[in-house]
Amino acid sequence: MATRRLRRMLLVSALAAAPPVAAQDAMLGTILEEPGSAGLGFLGRIESSPYKGADDRVDIMPLYLYEGERFFLRSNAAGVRFAPRENQGLELFVERRLEGYPEDETPDILEGMETRNSEADIGARYYFKHDNHALDFTVRQDISNNSNGTEVRAGYGYTLRGDRWTLQPVLTLGWRSAKLNDYYFGVESYEVTPERTEYSAGSGLDITAGLYGRYRILQNWSLVGGVFAKRYSSTIRNSPLVDSDMQWGAMVGAAYDFGNGQIRWDKEGTPTYVKVFYGRDSDDGCHLVKIMTFSCVSLNDDDPTDIWGIHVGRPFVSGLNGWPLDLVGYVGVLRHDEKGHQPDSWQIDAYMKGFYYGFPWSHRVKTRLGFGFGVSYAERVPYAEVQSQARRERNTSKVLNYLDPSIDVSLGDIFGSERWHELYFGFGVSHRSGIFGSAQMLGTVDGGSNYIYTYLEGAF
Repeated sequence: MATRRLRRMLLVSALAAAPPVAAQDAMLGTILEEPGSAGLGFLGRIESSPYKGADDRVDIMPLYLYEGERFFLRSNAAGVRFAPRENQGLELFVERRLEGYPEDETPDILEGMETRNSEADIGARYYFKHDNHALDFTVRQDISNNSNGTEVRAGYGYTLRGDRWTLQPVLTLGWRSAKLNDYYFGVESYEVTPERTEYSAGSGLDITAGLYGRYRILQNWSLVGGVFAKRYSSTIRNSPLVDSDMQWGAMVGAAYDFGNGQIRWDKEGTPTYVKVFYGRDSDDGCHLVKIMTFSCVSLNDDDPTDIWGIHVGRPFVSGLNGWPLDLVGYVGVLRHDEKGHQPDSWQIDAYMKGFYYGFPWSHRVKTRLGFGFGVSYAERVPYAEVQSQARRERNTSKVLNYLDPSIDVSLGDIFGSERWHELYFGFGVSHRSGIFGSAQMLGTVDGGSNYIYTYLEGAF
């Protein structure tokens, strides 16, 4: 009973610290129950398209979640909090805007138009909460040099709670600048056709009403979902590209909260894992499944590129449910050595990784089988992906899903040194992909890259 009361107190605390009430942020900010928690999951999304003749957009949104006291990650947004209090605070963030022309099939009205891509915004958010009421004020500015536009949002949400569920109706007003609207809904003089007149969209005010919720079905599993309807401003409705006054959408999915109940990142004595690695891209056709099943481990000898990097991790759970399974959260940098094919560049990876070590021989030589899942951002799209996607006539993206399968053994057990027991040598795969082109957040990319690497990892 005391444990249940404690979990409820933590839930209320997390909801108080989870400020966003606008759009799906209302849902993503309340999935994790404990401050300092991390989570993974997915959302299936469907939404109508504002463009004439375009089909409804259906895609998957991977959920990468972390809610720390200062830093946070909510799938397509990451940021830092300043001076957080129980009922108010300020956030600075970067966010990928999930907007743009359809990428799977171009409707007739957009044929010949210069593609308007999804952009990256930098923003600031102030939030205020009193009892069940929440206010949210946000300013966003494009930093990807696409629209160079600005958006200002004001949102109000009212939270209803039960033992296992949270429900939040939300009303949002969004003012969009002329540059932002014109980028997505304008028509340049060189794009004019008999069916498509020249049009310059001005600024305008959109209104969005939504209902978002979460239901905890098991101790760490939650169902999440929501619906919304948006009324476009007149400057968008009058565009020759648009044939609807409204946009609607719905989403449903599931998320797993790893929690932090067993091991806190900031707890004294909690080990820090440091992994250094070096690798090379695999041969064309030597994809992840083949590498993991050892049916193909050949490297690229035609135009090879290398990687090296360092990842740092902290455990979230040790011995999950009494099983020989640990969960460790990692973040790190990777350097692409492009061998003169294009400029070298950096990559940032953040992921949650599970390690299984319950093999019959592990009491003699500890052997870990690991699998990581997370997100990767590349300063420049790696040459291996550029070449592979060009051969398949597919698009690329700097932001992709990240997978990290590995196998290693304890060097201390092999050499009989207790001091080296937590020093591991192993092999892994650094894999970037777009989840088979099903995720708008990942640029609707179908493909990616595989780098086979060797590594040393120690716990300090």
